[in-house]
Amino acid sequence: MRNTTKITAAVLTTGALTLGLTACGGGEDEKAKASDPLIVAATPVPHAEILNYIKDNLAAKEGLKLEVKEFTDYVQPNQATEDGSVGANYFQTQPYLEDFNKKNGTHLESVATVHLEPLGLYSEKLKKADDLKKGATIALPNDADNESRALRFLAANDLITLKKGAEATATPQDIAKNPKDLQFKEVEAAQTPRSLKDVDAAVINGNYAIGADLKPAKDALFLETTKGNDYNNVLAVKEGAENDPRVKKLAKLLTSPEVKKFIEDKYAGSVLPSF
Repeated sequence: MRNTTKITAAVLTTGALTLGLTACGGGEDEKAKASDPLIVAATPVPHAEILNYIKDNLAAKEGLKLEVKEFTDYVQPNQATEDGSVGANYFQTQPYLEDFNKKNGTHLESVATVHLEPLGLYSEKLKKADDLKKGATIALPNDADNESRALRFLAANDLITLKKGAEATATPQDIAKNPKDLQFKEVEAAQTPRSLKDVDAAVINGNYAIGADLKPAKDALFLETTKGNDYNNVLAVKEGAENDPRVKKLAKLLTSPEVKKFIEDKYAGSVLPSF
């Protein structure tokens, strides 16, 4: 009995030491992680530009090491966040994030709402939307979220009418009325500016318009309004990383007065702060 008691006590003591060492190791790991660079995936304009402004002007004061990794599509940044290649991403709207999770089985969460990039209808051939002729072709982003958004945008400007109840997931097949018999060409969102030479007009996301040297506030035939708009761009992480101190610091900086002023000064209405 006594021997058993001694062995049990020894095991418990050893276990306690092991737990203590593990706890200390975990604390050290967390501390080391907090001092590691936060790698953030972003599309070039305006997301990477805003992040680089933070990196160059604000991050050091918050004790944040920031690395910006640029992508030119809407798929890889989420994949990289899901597999841990990057710690966060900043490029997408909340509806797009939710749709991506649903279709791809990913586990991404938004942690800050930052800005809105209004959709615009652009053309190299027309000076106003009224000049669209019967049978004209309009390019649309081909991902589900941006395509339905683009169709609602065209409906809001009286070019088409959508079937009731289909607005949230609208495709060209959900058009109820099309007075000008408009034709639609579905292309990758990033390619919509390049499609302008081949179509009469194109619905282009704000970041891709700016990246193509278009000035939305000046060049668009008409622009999306901010009132009641759900399409704000967010900072996103993989579920479970919301409390990462580096993420919290970045979220704070992205919604700071300094960043608000930077957005307003640099983009002159083409990108709108949402905070």
